[in-house]
Amino acid sequence: MKKNKKIFVIDTNVILHDFNCLYKFQENDVVIPIVVLEELDHLKKGDSQINFNAREFTRELDKLSGDNLFNGGISLGKDLGNLSIETGKPYSDKLKESFPEPTPDHRILAITEDVKAKKKNHEVILVSKDINLRMKAKSLGILAQDFKNDQIADIEKIHKDIETIDTIDDLLISKLYESHEGISIDEFKLKPTPHQYFILKGQKSSALAHYDPLKKVLERVEKNRTYGIEPRNAEQTFSLDALNRNDVQLIALTGKAGTGKTLLALAAALHQERKFNQILLARPIVPLANRDLGFLPGDVKEKIMPYMQPLFDNLSVIRNQFKSQSKEYMQIEEMQKGERLVISPLAYIRGRSLSNVFFIVDEAQNLTPHEVKTIITRAGEGTKIIFTGDIQQIDSPYLDSKSNGLSFLTDRMKGQDIFAHVNLVKGERSYLAELASDLL
Repeated sequence: MKKNKKIFVIDTNVILHDFNCLYKFQENDVVIPIVVLEELDHLKKGDSQINFNAREFTRELDKLSGDNLFNGGISLGKDLGNLSIETGKPYSDKLKESFPEPTPDHRILAITEDVKAKKKNHEVILVSKDINLRMKAKSLGILAQDFKNDQIADIEKIHKDIETIDTIDDLLISKLYESHEGISIDEFKLKPTPHQYFILKGQKSSALAHYDPLKKVLERVEKNRTYGIEPRNAEQTFSLDALNRNDVQLIALTGKAGTGKTLLALAAALHQERKFNQILLARPIVPLANRDLGFLPGDVKEKIMPYMQPLFDNLSVIRNQFKSQSKEYMQIEEMQKGERLVISPLAYIRGRSLSNVFFIVDEAQNLTPHEVKTIITRAGEGTKIIFTGDIQQIDSPYLDSKSNGLSFLTDRMKGQDIFAHVNLVKGERSYLAELASDLL
């Protein structure tokens, strides 16, 4: 017996998250409430990613419909369902009593309720990245779910790349220390992914190791000081190793606050500055508590400064490792003045072609998968991109640990020869910061 198609009613935030979302529902039908088009119309002007997504979706809708009406629905393509637009519907008594204000969300609920009443033989599901709207829908007896197309199935697995093996023969560890070329992976009887890191332990000795996918060898990772920064644990040592590898062009550093992600990336960038034309540090501006930049005093530069301050703080930590008259201290000053070291909001960098650049994107957990893709596809020859972030500290209301760009990147790029990922666990900022991160 053929199963009835499902009908998915799409909220605005799903489109702003992924403007190609229409093609992600397989053979099922998709309904767009008219109020969604109204909201997109208000968002079409501007330079941010959501403005771009609003414009691209509208163009795609125009391409699909052409000169035809939406009456009865329009095919989304081979093996896909139909697309239709539902105009405004009157509120049911239940909806009026529960949510009397005529907000866009409540208008979407009214349309979804009407579709459900008319399509009794179909499962009607409201798709929204807004948790509160999903809860409201469920309270009215309407099925609701998050947009799951780019969600990671096993978030725990992708952040456990570092493997500890405590059954290694001491002779093999000794051989690893003596070898300059590394030891064939076959001798360890392991099946690692490219650029995976290991903590090897024997009865009397131990070693940190890295798997080179090109040479197919396991090689020892040494604890090296980088531009004044000394790694304090195995994860930091692995991070600096990955950051300094010429054959690794894309790196994800994940971990809670205070583990040193951004500091290590910046130190490695300064250490390698002669290889690159420019060092860029950027972060997305996601105002806390939904307060817009307009709430802050001053011009544009003064408004964005509070959001960039953590990057300047990391630069100060490195600068303060040296005396003010030292070569390294003066070099940092000169690089900033000559704009070879630039700290900027991410929005100011989007759209550029990045050739021969060491590019650090901080707080990447606040980016959507599409935004991460957009950034990476800007990379020209000789560019190295580092994404850092804590997937447990997401400020965007429409992202979570499974759907943010940093998790998506780590999951999709795992196993590629030019990608490395290190998850930092131990906080090194201070005992107080570590305690707060664990307990609060």
